[in-house]
Amino acid sequence: MEVFEPARLGPLTLRNRVIKAATSEGMTPDALVTDDLIEYHRRPAAGGVGMTTVAYCAVAPEGRTERRQIWMRPEAVPGLRRLTDAVHAEGAAASAQLGHAGPVADASSNRVPAVSAGRFFNPLGMAFTKVATAEDIERITRAHAGAARLAIESGFDAVEIHLGHNYLASAFLSPRLNRRKDGHGGPIENRAKVALGIARAVRDEVGDRIAITAKLNMRDGVRGGLEIDDSLHVARGLQDEGTVDALELTAGSSLLNPMYLFRGEMPIPEFAASYKLPMRIGLRMFGKRFLRTYPYQDTYLLEHARRFRAELDLPLILLGGVTDRATMDTAMAEGFEFVAMARALLREPDLVNRIAADPSTPSLCVHCNRCVPTVYRGTHCPLVPERN
Repeated sequence: MEVFEPARLGPLTLRNRVIKAATSEGMTPDALVTDDLIEYHRRPAAGGVGMTTVAYCAVAPEGRTERRQIWMRPEAVPGLRRLTDAVHAEGAAASAQLGHAGPVADASSNRVPAVSAGRFFNPLGMAFTKVATAEDIERITRAHAGAARLAIESGFDAVEIHLGHNYLASAFLSPRLNRRKDGHGGPIENRAKVALGIARAVRDEVGDRIAITAKLNMRDGVRGGLEIDDSLHVARGLQDEGTVDALELTAGSSLLNPMYLFRGEMPIPEFAASYKLPMRIGLRMFGKRFLRTYPYQDTYLLEHARRFRAELDLPLILLGGVTDRATMDTAMAEGFEFVAMARALLREPDLVNRIAADPSTPSLCVHCNRCVPTVYRGTHCPLVPERN
């Protein structure tokens, strides 16, 4: 495979195999699309990616990590249509990341309790979660299907189902967060029911009108969390049921160990400053326990991802430390059908075009993670001057 050749993703043909990964943008103050959000996605589309992913489109109001995030409802469709039109005009496809934040949701901001597999205290929202009932699970599953339908109305070419980072479906997958005694707890066959059920509901709703991908944790990176063997069980279920066209392999817990995904430095002072008191003080004092540092290396999720490539026929998207032509070629040589880029495109939205023109082009991203604290006030690379 060659990274800059056209590629099939379900019913969709992308102009190349590079996907801009979902990164929370912080550009929707009224939970609706803004011109800034449109420009945020237009720039990497003009810069050469095959598809850009809009994050994070919650399927229900209580499913937002923060009240200003978009949630999928009819009022959001006109703005989303403007966004997809702008992306299409640049020759790229657009995907909507759909999900429910579950225990990661900020109950105080959303003004409704966060829902999870079990009762758990969220230190960021300073509140306990509500245990999801059978009715909650059914409602949220239906909400994913409804959100996918609205994504089609909004002009999206694909949807990405969020099954990672200890958001709701991922919380059910985690033995640490899911200690239920009912049919949704215990062995992985039970813990996987929510994730597989959501994917089935989305596929039943959209058929083959758009592509469906899923973001799945390979492991949570926390003691007692989801590990690779159980994650492979979920991946095989998605493959065997034909509910997704590709898997984006990820890792880490937004609730318990977020830096397991990002790798690199962690700017604790800047991160603390992005929160209000008393959380700001708590992060300054204890942030190193929560925001652990993992050294950066190229293709840092590849070692785990190789097991999935070896045991699955499903197309896979390699995420994590893909920043230049060499890492792209490594992914292709290892049998991954697509690569996903995130932080490097915050620094340089036109990086893909420049790599295509000159394979020796390096990425200017230094993995400092100073973009992470900006997530709720307009995600950007602080090393790049603000545009007027």
